[in-house]
Amino acid sequence: MSMIVSYKRHRFPPGIIAHAVWLYVRFNLSLREVEEILPKRGIDVSYETIRLWVAKFAPQIARNLRRRQAPPGDVWHLGEVAVTISGRKFWLWRAVDQEGIILEKILQSKRDKRAAKRLLKGLIKRFGLPKRIVTDKLRSYGAARREIASGLEHRSHKGLNNRAENSHLPFRKRERCVRGFRSPCGLQRFVACHSATRNRFSISARRRSAIETRYHRIEAFDAWKEAASI
Repeated sequence: MSMIVSYKRHRFPPGIIAHAVWLYVRFNLSLREVEEILPKRGIDVSYETIRLWVAKFAPQIARNLRRRQAPPGDVWHLGEVAVTISGRKFWLWRAVDQEGIILEKILQSKRDKRAAKRLLKGLIKRFGLPKRIVTDKLRSYGAARREIASGLEHRSHKGLNNRAENSHLPFRKRERCVRGFRSPCGLQRFVACHSATRNRFSISARRRSAIETRYHRIEAFDAWKEAASI
């Protein structure tokens, strides 16, 4: 069941606050760009206020969206991408299913077996064992799989893992838009909100007709409103 999002002691109506949060987490927009867009709807609010709204409400809405998310597919694609934060290198580990739905994003300081085990153990705890995992050639995945679920089918080939690689592209666009992230905690919070929103609004390759796209967007907006308690 979704948790109620409370907008008490806020001057603006819940619908306006939720709309500003949606613009920021759904599209590659900076806080100042969201500030520029809102006056067209008669909303005069500073980018700093929008930042506070995102920090407070986006995690709550994302949790509610994840509670409504359908069960994942049975083939998981795992991948990792390097991220630099304040001159220090981190790794953003990611798992998506065969439909491109993001299952998990974890920021870790290492690209080793221990990091791969943390990702895989968390996924299995939440969703159970999949039919198969697909990864690139990083040996840490195989070592982690042997210790956690030795009977799990594992295919390791860079050409097979385009699902995970392509899933990194929206994040890279966002990273360029905000000119990098300031802290590991800030990045982890953002990717959690971004992935939950993207999962709900992204259209599957099998739903590309105009009428299916229209209905999908209506369903997505209804889910967002419910998650935001609008």
